[in-house]
Amino acid sequence: MNNQHLSIRACAETDWPAVSQIIHAVSAKADTFTYPPDMSDSLARTLWIQDPPGLTVVAVEASGTIVGTAKMGRNQLGPGSHVATASFMVAASARRCGVGRSLAEFALTWARQQGYRAMQFNAVVASNLAAISLWQELGFRIVGTVPAAFLHPDASYVDLHVMHRFL
Repeated sequence: MNNQHLSIRACAETDWPAVSQIIHAVSAKADTFTYPPDMSDSLARTLWIQDPPGLTVVAVEASGTIVGTAKMGRNQLGPGSHVATASFMVAASARRCGVGRSLAEFALTWARQQGYRAMQFNAVVASNLAAISLWQELGFRIVGTVPAAFLHPDASYVDLHVMHRFL
């Protein structure tokens, strides 16, 4: 896959079948997200599609194939609403091709444009070394760790990191 031919745009209703496939495939592995591996499509939609002021986007190849998706918005309400958060999922066929980086860079730009002061990821699975490496390359730091907070499918308990960066 050539990342130069990748576009990122708001998720449309007609994108849901492709987005749903990605969400269910990632969630079923149960190794990077705290989503139920057997969740219904209705729950997946509720968890993933963001209402304004948040945004859900898709990463689309020149062929029109959706290869990734992201959601972004406020991390907290009220006095914590100046910090954004985001989540990312990439189709297995497009991993390690720059799709996650493109989505993350889009999310960081979006958050700056929306006036957020920082971005925080609340639950980065410590065994997800590819994601941690990418987030660190993009300026995030691990600011806290919740010990043994994630039950990995290999039956081990894995830490969850909280990662943060100022915008």
